[in-house]
Amino acid sequence: MLHFLTEGTTPAPGLDIMTILMIVGMIAIFYFMVIRPENKRKKEAEQLRSSMKVGDEITTIGGIHGKVVSVKDDKFVIETGADQVRIEFAKWALSSNDTAAAAAQEEAKKRQEARAKEKAAKKAKKEEK
Repeated sequence: MLHFLTEGTTPAPGLDIMTILMIVGMIAIFYFMVIRPENKRKKEAEQLRSSMKVGDEITTIGGIHGKVVSVKDDKFVIETGADQVRIEFAKWALSSNDTAAAAAQEEAKKRQEARAKEKAAKKAKKEEK
């Protein structure tokens, strides 16, 4: 295989094409397994930060739970605990929006119930015939 290095001859033309195809294949695999999912996560995080509003229950990346009392361009203020301590954070410190997550979970539950009702209605309709 490495015989051409010692003889001073050039390798077969097919070897160059195969090498290029393997490199292109590796880049494609790298794109679909690493770059694309990372871009998707970044987009979701940005959407989460932009959808934050006053009254949402949130968790920061430091693990602090609280209720949003003010939202500015690049900062937000939360109120924590019974003593109502207010802390200001940069928006990038937002880890999760518990209010939005609960709303999404409730929406998914409603959709699942609607599908189950549809299925039951179709089944009852078939039994009538």
